Amino acid sequence: MQSPELLAKHIRDVHFGGNWTTSNLKDNLAGVSWQQATRQVYELNTIATLVFHINYYISAVLKVLQGEPLQAHDKYSFDLPPIQSQEDWEKLLNKTWADAEHFAALVEQLPEATLWEPFTDEKYGTYYRNLLGIIEHAHYHLGQIAVIKKVLSQID
Repeated sequence: MQSPELLAKHIRDVHFGGNWTTSNLKDNLAGVSWQQATRQVYELNTIATLVFHINYYISAVLKVLQGEPLQAHDKYSFDLPPIQSQEDWEKLLNKTWADAEHFAALVEQLPEATLWEPFTDEKYGTYYRNLLGIIEHAHYHLGQIAVIKKVLSQID
């Protein structure tokens, strides 16, 4: 397997399963209602906000892989549109799953040499650094989601 294929596998694994930790977003979010997803626990971000945040960066880099300019700003990465129903929550989840699969498919097709090129601007480092960073970022917030879900089960 080439590096782009391995990175694509890791993107799919953190979203849909198959990674070494046996923890993934789809399984952790299965059965989470919109009320649970939007419930504030202590001063932590909500589960819905974390899902949006993870996908914010995937969506932005997905557009770059489609030939568009990078248009992402950290200050907007937590700006979750209101979730006021199960339908709103499911729309966010469906977008997350679709973007993750599309993202992985495009990463899989990258030429190996592209991984070592600057990502949109040299100040961001290489494609490899950014793609790996997105995977690490998803795992980091997946851990938060798992903990918040456990806390919610104890206080409900």
